[in-house]
Amino acid sequence: MIGYLYLAAAIFFEICGTTCMKFSEGYSNMLPTVLIFVFYGISFSIFPIALKTIDVSIAYAIWSGVGTVAITLIGIFYFKEPSTTIKMVSIFVIMMGVAGLNLSDKLV
Repeated sequence: MIGYLYLAAAIFFEICGTTCMKFSEGYSNMLPTVLIFVFYGISFSIFPIALKTIDVSIAYAIWSGVGTVAITLIGIFYFKEPSTTIKMVSIFVIMMGVAGLNLSDKLV
């Protein structure tokens, strides 16, 4: 269970780093530019600790899936990006894929 807490922390910092990319305005805004590297550095430092107890295929699927869904939602709700049907269907497919990978070991 502790591995999933580390994974959640890694995901959180990855989301923060990706959000800072938007705020950096192509690396022209200094503080968000620096924070990109800080947040990604923290995320990449924590993620291997989660891998001690979680299979890499499961951990990476969760990390990338949750990160993708979260960034999409931040884009829609904070940055006012368009919310299209295909975006919503795609988010659903990503979530189902992550859930399927998690269940794959339990069903075998």
